[in-house]
Amino acid sequence: MQTTETPGRTLPRKDAHSNRRRILAAARRKLREDPDASLDSISRAAGVARRTLYGHFPSRQALIADLTHEAGRELRQAFAGARTADAGPVEAMARMVLAAWTVGDHYRTLIALGRRHLGADEIRTTLAPARAEVVATLRRGQRDGVFADHLPAPVLARALEALMLALAEENAACPWADATGEAAATAFLVAAGVAPLGAAHQVREVSGRVRAAGAG
Repeated sequence: MQTTETPGRTLPRKDAHSNRRRILAAARRKLREDPDASLDSISRAAGVARRTLYGHFPSRQALIADLTHEAGRELRQAFAGARTADAGPVEAMARMVLAAWTVGDHYRTLIALGRRHLGADEIRTTLAPARAEVVATLRRGQRDGVFADHLPAPVLARALEALMLALAEENAACPWADATGEAAATAFLVAAGVAPLGAAHQVREVSGRVRAAGAG
């Protein structure tokens, strides 16, 4: 009697999912520490055999692509969780920046590794939904006169994205006491054209509401 299963090669589905999660977690950690970390070092950090890693990810590019798409999903989910129907553009932007800060490490991995190994087109596609939401909010704020209009909204969005990446890089390399992202969100709003005192007040208010909602 024949069977379609090959003893010693087919893992139960639960074990396969567990191994995949461990590999991805180890890859995120190792690649943050060393962008050139090898697949062998990642398999050791995950506690799985090299053939197990290759069973899930046949190449380094395949692993990085999965991490990139995961980071994009997390950013979209963070934005979705931050939305409120009645928020004005400044509050909406503050909410998005604070939400993005919570997935900052994954986002930095997305940009740094994605650009090196996947190319600009792949990154652009992955980030397109989140970027579209930022651009739409900037346009709304420009129409309302609360954001600077010296640059078209898409150009301003890319400049602000670069600012966020720089702040996240500095915070990761030498933390400057911005665990909540409030300083980064304030800097973002100021760069978008909001007066510093108003930006700081809006960020504190939004942050307080988010913490209260989490506690509830």
